[in-house]
Amino acid sequence: MKLKTAETIVDTALAEGLKRNLRPLTVAVLDAGGHVVVIKRADGASLMRTQIATGKAWAVLGMGFGGRELARRAAGMPLFYNALIELSGGNMVCVPGGALIRDAAGEVVGAVGITGDTSDNDEVCAVAGIQAAGLVPDTGDAQK
Repeated sequence: MKLKTAETIVDTALAEGLKRNLRPLTVAVLDAGGHVVVIKRADGASLMRTQIATGKAWAVLGMGFGGRELARRAAGMPLFYNALIELSGGNMVCVPGGALIRDAAGEVVGAVGITGDTSDNDEVCAVAGIQAAGLVPDTGDAQK
């Protein structure tokens, strides 16, 4: 994941949030190895948003599927996912708003996590950012 690509994702996602008049967002982009490439928070973003955004990205990257599928599985197997959260040192946030970033061949090149508004709105902004970078979002649901 190149810095310029991650910046495009973050800046587009934040702009989408402003366009939609959402609450202040925080966006984190991780590379395929789980390392932070870029984190930005909008003015007025509340406390802990960087940790939540990073946790959403880290969770989807670690499990290999998008936040929607992650949330479904966590709801169906709460004991297992609580154990995973514990094993990860609390770094997994298992809700929509985390998306894998795939290249044209389908390979995972990173993940994005967004927080600040509803999970559905966060996810819309994540998708916009990933698509603006010419990459493919994997939210855990088929793209419409």
